[in-house]
Amino acid sequence: MTERSEVTRLLSAINDGESGAREALVPVVYAELRVLAESYMRKERPGHTLQPTALVNEAWMKLADQTRVEWKGRAHFFGIAAQAMRRILVDHHRRRTAARRGRDKAVTLIDDAAATFADPLDFIALDEALDELAAMDPRAARIVELRFFGGLSVEETAEVLDISAPTVKRDWRTAKAWLYQRLDAAPGTGDDPPG
Repeated sequence: MTERSEVTRLLSAINDGESGAREALVPVVYAELRVLAESYMRKERPGHTLQPTALVNEAWMKLADQTRVEWKGRAHFFGIAAQAMRRILVDHHRRRTAARRGRDKAVTLIDDAAATFADPLDFIALDEALDELAAMDPRAARIVELRFFGGLSVEETAEVLDISAPTVKRDWRTAKAWLYQRLDAAPGTGDDPPG
């Protein structure tokens, strides 16, 4: 049985209330959550106080509290994990910048799929931009969250959102372009876009 199918099997067992399924899921998903966390933290500024292990542990605690979720499979699980990681990273950044007002607030969180964002990103600006995008196009914002924070593939994102892979690709391109322009125009993130 592949690791992917094992995650789905364990999530189904959790849904069925099977004893020990939640504990058995931890080692299976921990490594993948850790890889996601490391990819975020590897591009952080030096001296960042949140470590990948702490990010994974906090995310796992949030996921373990999801007792009312009916898990639909691996992609659904990592979609929820993406939301948890986003919130943890944004909250951590807010606390940190509140304590360091006036210093450099740039954060470099650029995963390979979002390589079009060439400059360091400010988590708070990214979070605000995603909220703004969600008000205009909730599906596009969710795609960014799943791909950027959750590390899901186009196909996995399509599965979570119950849409086609070409739709995910189109919305992903559009959302990246909109976010790039929005973040480029944000104070402290670069010059205003050409107008």
